[in-house]
Amino acid sequence: MTPRSTGRTQECGRAPARVRLTQARSFLDVAELVIDDQSGLDTDGVAAALAVLAGIAAADAACCFTLGLRSRGQDHRQALQLVAQVGADGTKLANALGRLLDIKDGAHYGAVFVGNQTARAALRHAKVLVEGAEVVLRRG
Repeated sequence: MTPRSTGRTQECGRAPARVRLTQARSFLDVAELVIDDQSGLDTDGVAAALAVLAGIAAADAACCFTLGLRSRGQDHRQALQLVAQVGADGTKLANALGRLLDIKDGAHYGAVFVGNQTARAALRHAKVLVEGAEVVLRRG
């Protein structure tokens, strides 16, 4: 059986991992502020979009730090195989990323309405990724 390709990758290291983790944390922090916005604006889609960005940045951070490379393909799902390799929690992190990617198009491109329940789920998945990447970087 031939292993599945992880797609196009880019070499990276520990310094870029720290940058991506900082970005991931910032995206998540803003998403948490936005979802609780009481201005009457429809901010659930914005919060979900930020959560997706947080998850992708966190996945990059964990991969750069442990594997020395990150996914750079057009299809973000190619990153799932890389994320699964980042350590003991790799499968858990890959699952969270997969769930975020399920709502990416709706959140980023407005193809479908993103409701509050979906947005909150996106934040939970992003939090798993960001906190998981923080653990990965602390271990190294």
